[in-house]
Amino acid sequence: MTAKRTVRLVLSLVAGLLLAGTATTQAHAEDGFRFWGYYQWSSSQWSFAQKGPDAVVPADGSVEGWRYAVGGAKPRVPRAAGDFEAICKDAPAEAGKKRVAVVVDPGTAEDQPAGEQAGTPSGTCVVTDPKSNGAQVLAAVGPTRIEKGLTCGISGYPAKGCGEPVKDIKVPATDQPVQLQVMSPVGSSQGSTDVDVQGETAWWPYVVVGVILAALIAGGVVLMRLRRTRA
Repeated sequence: MTAKRTVRLVLSLVAGLLLAGTATTQAHAEDGFRFWGYYQWSSSQWSFAQKGPDAVVPADGSVEGWRYAVGGAKPRVPRAAGDFEAICKDAPAEAGKKRVAVVVDPGTAEDQPAGEQAGTPSGTCVVTDPKSNGAQVLAAVGPTRIEKGLTCGISGYPAKGCGEPVKDIKVPATDQPVQLQVMSPVGSSQGSTDVDVQGETAWWPYVVVGVILAALIAGGVVLMRLRRTRA
């Protein structure tokens, strides 16, 4: 994601928060972006990654998540739980290797760009070198399209585009859970899943967006309390 696009995203989120504070009774449309979001499974829930995948080294037994969606202030997390045992049940532990479960959720028909077809949410167990980072783990699942340090496509979806702005988005309050298609494990003692990931390291946009999201959530809580006090 370019600096210009990141600034645009940050400004749109801040503007949304300011509008929410001045219009207490009238809802307003929200602008957002269509992109692959990066998450980690922790304490039985998905958390938005604070760094890019090339700056994260997932531990053995961890679960990485990817969700393609149209999103704004509220993160659109994968629609399936990060069940490591279910995803990695057919991949026994190996000496000198780590196992990382990867959930890839291409999203809904409403999320997909025109002319594209979202696939089935899947879970894959990656057996790889302990030093493999999140980008290398994902690349073991399927080909990735990287542009300016941002993951723009996974396994060919979408075929083009990267983080396009979307006007007047309609984000559902909740997403219906889905059943993952558990894929065969990738990587073994006979081969390595390490993949050279091309592109510049640019994890700072994730940090900026993460901070803004936290601020928006905090602002929303304050706004709700003010409304209750005035009621």
